[in-house]
Amino acid sequence: MIVVAAAVIRDAPGAPVLLTRRPAGTHLAGLWELPGGKVEDGEAPEHAVVRECREEIALELRVVDVLEVAYHRYPEKDVLLLFYDCRVAGGELAHLGVADSAWVAPADLDDYPLPPPDRRLVEKLKAGR
Repeated sequence: MIVVAAAVIRDAPGAPVLLTRRPAGTHLAGLWELPGGKVEDGEAPEHAVVRECREEIALELRVVDVLEVAYHRYPEKDVLLLFYDCRVAGGELAHLGVADSAWVAPADLDDYPLPPPDRRLVEKLKAGR
């Protein structure tokens, strides 16, 4: 099983969230997602989400709290996702490891093709949580 830490980056609950688009040649290429990545052996998930966002989108984050936990079985792997409520603490958004990015109002999240675990979080975000 792979553990992934993902960031729900926003100014406050109900505010637009940052989505990133997976680059060509990767698992789920072309889909939009909440940014983040794999938790390395011995790494705290909160540190992983900060590290991954620094590496992929050049943003420094402040982790507020765990927002959601989701499990998903893909044909090739099982994934446990930890979604963290995060705020931007510094940096300038750049596409270092992503194909694109967009700040999206919760009401518009249905317009973006998301992986199944991210999709489950949409209703919670649309409800202002």
